[in-house]
Amino acid sequence: MTFPYLDETQELDEAARMQAGGSFMALTDGVVHYELGGPKHGNPVVFVHGFSTPFFIFDKTFEFLADCGFRVLRYDLFGRGFSDRPLVRYDIRLFVRQLKELLDALGLKPVSLVGLSMGGAVSAAFIERYPQYVVRHVLIDPSGGKRVELPFFVKALKIPLFGELVFGLFGGAAALKGMAADKISPQAVEALQEQYKVQMKFKGFKRALLSTIRSGMLDSFYETYVRVGRLEKPTLLFWGRQDKTLPFAQSECIRRAIPHAEFHIVEDCGHIPHYEKPEVVNPILLEFLSR
Repeated sequence: MTFPYLDETQELDEAARMQAGGSFMALTDGVVHYELGGPKHGNPVVFVHGFSTPFFIFDKTFEFLADCGFRVLRYDLFGRGFSDRPLVRYDIRLFVRQLKELLDALGLKPVSLVGLSMGGAVSAAFIERYPQYVVRHVLIDPSGGKRVELPFFVKALKIPLFGELVFGLFGGAAALKGMAADKISPQAVEALQEQYKVQMKFKGFKRALLSTIRSGMLDSFYETYVRVGRLEKPTLLFWGRQDKTLPFAQSECIRRAIPHAEFHIVEDCGHIPHYEKPEVVNPILLEFLSR
């Protein structure tokens, strides 16, 4: 029996998915929501989003690269967006398996892999396991360089039942509030929050986020980054100077682990530089992917 989050009132079924757009595919652990764009024979670029905000966070970059002739794929991690919320551990093995099965099913490999925030840890773990699938690696304010320093009340979420209760009362509001920390206009924050709220009404969302925390996805993946760095795949690293979610100082850990990474600081910018400053990030990204 799962904990009854009272604000999760809808089943994620076929009727609900009709409003989503994009495409759907059944994988081992459930149905995944994804979108393919750009010409079929373009060089493939795959986006992996972060802890809780689904694939719409790549809107501006996805459309830009598709218009530039790349074959672009974005998808919702399990538990987020319109992908299923299976009753499993939301750990690194789940997310790596989801990505591999999706790429295999779509026949996309090798690819350039872009990981945002927690998606950086997922992308690094994927490359470590399946290096032949990836030719270039892009990291945008990635997590996992060091363990995320969590407030006490977030650490307490790991306590059975207590965590469910606290997350039920405050988890959704905290996630929405976090978006306001990024350096974008109030109108853009409001638009992001409205998009984000859609996924929150489907049963299993908070359970998935809580399992993600409890399964170590916010812990350190430093040694994974080190092993990936030894592969010396072309790597591009962005970091917003004013990132409050993963402070700029954490970029040193990633640069130490992947010393050959091409590093770009995005000034006057928070945690999502590709969204906040697409006029800065997109040209750099295009040049890197076009080499």
